[in-house]
Amino acid sequence: MPNIKSAIKRVKVNEKANIANSQAKSAMRTTVKKAENAVAENAENKQELLQAAFKSLDKAASKGLIHKNAAARKKSRLAKKA
Repeated sequence: MPNIKSAIKRVKVNEKANIANSQAKSAMRTTVKKAENAVAENAENKQELLQAAFKSLDKAASKGLIHKNAAARKKSRLAKKA
């Protein structure tokens, strides 16, 4: 445990950010997985789910959760499956 006040604050801030980033990444993965399942099952709402997945990937890339090229790659592979 740090003794310096600024280091204590950094630990708190980093823990908070870690939780927020984990939740956002998990939500992104969930939307992508739903879209993949919809495409595999040829569901009626697959276009809506694909749009949601693309949006969540773009959002994650803009917030720095994943690299922009990783987002582009995932979007491309999803679109290719559809």
